[in-house]
Amino acid sequence: MYAIIDIETTGGKFNEEGITEIAIYKFDGHEVVDQFISLINPEKEIQAFVVNLTGINNKMLRNAPKFYEVAKRILEITEDCVIVAHNASFDYRILRTEFSRLGYDYQRQSLCTVELSKQLIPDVPSYSLGKLCRSLGIAVTDRHRASGDAMATVKLFKLLLNKDNNKVIIQKNTKNAVPIKKLAPKLQGILDSLPTNKGVFYIHKKGGGILYIGKAHNIKKAVNQLFLKTTKNSKYIQKKVVSVSYEITGNNLINNLKYYKEVQLNKPTFNNKNKKNADAVKFNNDNMLIIDRGRSVSERSVILIENQEVVGFAYVDLAHQISNLDILKPLLSPLENSSYNRSCIKKHLDNHKVEKIIRF
Repeated sequence: MYAIIDIETTGGKFNEEGITEIAIYKFDGHEVVDQFISLINPEKEIQAFVVNLTGINNKMLRNAPKFYEVAKRILEITEDCVIVAHNASFDYRILRTEFSRLGYDYQRQSLCTVELSKQLIPDVPSYSLGKLCRSLGIAVTDRHRASGDAMATVKLFKLLLNKDNNKVIIQKNTKNAVPIKKLAPKLQGILDSLPTNKGVFYIHKKGGGILYIGKAHNIKKAVNQLFLKTTKNSKYIQKKVVSVSYEITGNNLINNLKYYKEVQLNKPTFNNKNKKNADAVKFNNDNMLIIDRGRSVSERSVILIENQEVVGFAYVDLAHQISNLDILKPLLSPLENSSYNRSCIKKHLDNHKVEKIIRF
């Protein structure tokens, strides 16, 4: 679970800043499940340049709650969560400073979307939140206000999770997982947290390593079947599992491509690691975008074929993300231009309808 945060401050000397506004979106990796947004009375003057940047002035904060009045709510919504922020060292430091003034040692794990973006989306002109979102086609409202910037960070983090092929983010969050000693309650607890959607799932052992990757039309049903099996490998998995993460894919083609890619990248202990043989194929068009259902009603999946080569796939919400390749390409999770992937895409197009194919 993640607490995606943005904080606006008064400005001023290091560790003497006060909070003027805070927004926290509790995010389960798929959707926002809780939120807290509030102006804060910092009990000190706001620097003039900050007023010009955020539009927040001292008069607006006169009747706002002071930090100690909202501290309990912040503790509750961030409990058992990893703090996520764009430039997390700043927001996390400000939170810790405010809590230390109350005599409380506030500690959470944290992730920085600036650092993650540099790893997962290299070579963009700027990693400032506004410019990065603009280059990726992510809509930002209320820029330099906590709620707007925090929601933009939610959208960015969701994209980063999808591009995190090596599971750097997931492993950071599962490395301290403690297995429950009683087997049946442990498995049932894991099962209760899973969705019935189509997607790829990952069986994690202590330390975050991946024991097994599966794909399913119904993730919960497939994991339940795995937990009920009595084979030697299944029993070992049942004994060692501490968590199951998953990625909803939205359609069969992405499900197949994503599963194959993840197995080849992560080489789980209990998956067959041999690459599948497939006949060489040629696409009917050199350049095309294959557009189909996404993970929600408003979302679409896009696969890019360029110069007869499979480039990658992405999920998009806005039409201009599809119509502009310069915006689309940084969103893509790469796919190997392998005979298997080419054959998988060609067979799917030959045997199934997709929403649209754009040829260019």
